[in-house]
Amino acid sequence: MKRKEVLDLIEGGENLRCEFKRKFSSSEKIAREMIAFANTKGGVILFGVDDNKELVGVDSEKAEAELIKDTGLNYCQPPLDFNIEYFDLNGKEVVVVEIPESDNKPHRIQDYSNEFDINKAKVCIRVNDKSVLASKEMVRILRARTNNLNLKKYAIGPIEKSLFNYLSESERISVKELSAMVNISERRASRTLVKLVRANLLLIHTKDNGDEYFTATT
Repeated sequence: MKRKEVLDLIEGGENLRCEFKRKFSSSEKIAREMIAFANTKGGVILFGVDDNKELVGVDSEKAEAELIKDTGLNYCQPPLDFNIEYFDLNGKEVVVVEIPESDNKPHRIQDYSNEFDINKAKVCIRVNDKSVLASKEMVRILRARTNNLNLKKYAIGPIEKSLFNYLSESERISVKELSAMVNISERRASRTLVKLVRANLLLIHTKDNGDEYFTATT
């Protein structure tokens, strides 16, 4: 990355693919940010930059880099790919960490479990300028996409017909709303919506607070 690109990132502010940190805080907090980028569209974390774009610099770029490396390799499961660069910006040392979008989603905060447990795993995604915990629905979709498990054929039954009739009027629906509307368990409603996303018949959307809803594809 070139110096001008870093300055442009700072000028653009925090967004879907850019996060500012004054300094390294804790491994779990930084792992959350790194994982969110890897599970979404990739992104950049700039250490030594305040939320208001002020350059504050880091005390020791080498110490900061070692903490970042340890976090990416030991606090993220599976370990992440990332690249670290250093820049002197107006006399302030800034550490730039690039995390590419992963081909091995979903990544989770290290829980030292041999198997992925969807009820316990802390999987993060990026939404606008925030990193939030992913819902079980999003986790299932991430896993399906990684394994190329799109549904090419999907039978439309009474539940799906009621769902699409509802969407023609209300535009969006949540797991709880589908559950109540057709009188099925939230677990079944969740699985139905996930399958429709995998079949490219629905889109999943995540709000800033982590809540999710579904809309029909256009």
